[in-house]
Amino acid sequence: MIKTVKTTPYLDQKMGTAGLRKKTKEALKPNYVENFLQSIFNTIQNLNQKSFLVGGDGRYYNKVIIQKIIKIAIANQVKKLYIGQDGLVSTPAGSHIILKNKLDGGLVLTASHNPGGIDGDFGIKYSTSTGGQCQPHESAAIYEQTKTITEYKIADIPDVDLSELKTYKFENTEIEVIDPYVDYIEMIEGIFDFNKLKELLTSDFRFVFDAMNGVTGPYAQKIFEEILGAPKGSVHNAIPKEDFGGLHPDPNLIYAKHLVDLMYSDNAPDFAAANDGDGDRNMILGNHFFVSPSDCLAIITDNYKLIPAYKNGIYGVAKSAATSMAVKKVADNLKIGYYEVPTGWKYFINLMDSNRITFCGEESFGTGAAHIREKDGIWATLFWLSIVADCKKSVKDIALTHWQKYGRNYYLRNDYEGIPQEIADKLMKDLEDSLPRLTGKTFGDYTVSEAYPFIYNDPVDHTSTKNGLIVHFTDGSRIVYRLSGTGTNGATLRTYIERYVTDKLLENPEEMLHELGKISREISDVTNRTGKRKPDIIT
Repeated sequence: MIKTVKTTPYLDQKMGTAGLRKKTKEALKPNYVENFLQSIFNTIQNLNQKSFLVGGDGRYYNKVIIQKIIKIAIANQVKKLYIGQDGLVSTPAGSHIILKNKLDGGLVLTASHNPGGIDGDFGIKYSTSTGGQCQPHESAAIYEQTKTITEYKIADIPDVDLSELKTYKFENTEIEVIDPYVDYIEMIEGIFDFNKLKELLTSDFRFVFDAMNGVTGPYAQKIFEEILGAPKGSVHNAIPKEDFGGLHPDPNLIYAKHLVDLMYSDNAPDFAAANDGDGDRNMILGNHFFVSPSDCLAIITDNYKLIPAYKNGIYGVAKSAATSMAVKKVADNLKIGYYEVPTGWKYFINLMDSNRITFCGEESFGTGAAHIREKDGIWATLFWLSIVADCKKSVKDIALTHWQKYGRNYYLRNDYEGIPQEIADKLMKDLEDSLPRLTGKTFGDYTVSEAYPFIYNDPVDHTSTKNGLIVHFTDGSRIVYRLSGTGTNGATLRTYIERYVTDKLLENPEEMLHELGKISREISDVTNRTGKRKPDIIT
């Protein structure tokens, strides 16, 4: 039986670059998620011919929402839903499943690297047939629907058992519960040399993978322990939990401190990697050594020939504007295409689909390639293990060799969190207005060569503004200012500080960037405007 339920709009359901992301308690409001789901379906024509993937990272409220998706999809006569067993699917695996099965899109329930639980965050990523995030015009159409919605349709049926691999039929909709691991593992085996990786992980090489109680725990156990032979227990925090076991599932130096402490201890393993809640972000660590995401992208690009899937060449590489310039030096040396885009994975998709890039990455611990249309934490981990296996060097020595060849871009991101939105918006507006006056101005040892707002013109189909402000100095250093769209508690001002050197390759980044950090605060006037004398988080 199909019911029509009267409802009233919620006016805050505009999608950011990572989909809809809200506090869990906000998503629990009556009809909140139902409104959003119906608004998505309202923008899609011929639903009786459409098939979608559904799954999530296992966080609190996901199981309830998956049942709502099933019932609303049935009421809207969707042709078929493919649902990950137990409601689980990682973001990278979801992208591959959509592409392999030529689905029309997917609903992946995740707030990515944000905390879970009743007091945490909830999110919905709507993917299109590209296997990646929907484009700005698509998210705008959904938002317009949310502002005027007056009713949604829902099927009055019992909840569907998602624990068994089984197919159901309700009304005109087919529901298939699928294995969320097998297709992804098959794909990843086709990219890397698993025989070489198995030799490494069954040797005396000590390896740790931290899933942070997110969705990649089972994926990692199957790949690293069962297939590649790493010792049982190599995968830490492997069981997906609704609150991530109290962890903040963001693989960085702050929130993965337990892993960092291990890797800087007297008993440190040779290699460690961590993923976030939905498996698209990664952090790479060696024994007493951290690889910055910017260097990660550069080193991966420089070593592409070591991977069987890329031995015949790659199209090019792209980075977000906030990411350091390290990969540009590699691209110039390799004579491959190089692109700089706004923050947001959707901007890489056009470059992939038009065969302009193979690799891409962001400073926020995201690295990926054109095998899917999302970043991929396990892919990045396997790539690094492949470099270690081939070069027979430590992670630190691999990075040092790279810096000796290309120079080092010292880089830090300073996050000023929880700023009232109106204060953050005014800060950015005033800063943008001041940019023309900065050119030629000297701050200590640094002179501004140019300063401008970053405007992106994709040659395929769109222009993007409000992507941050960039200040260049005559020695090649940079400061980038950007408001983040991934938080749920006020605004976050992110300041990215970068200095290029060809000597002093193993110095402390905070010491090397101390003066530029002070200059960044002086230019933005962040202390006077927010009361913050230092960043809340430095990565």
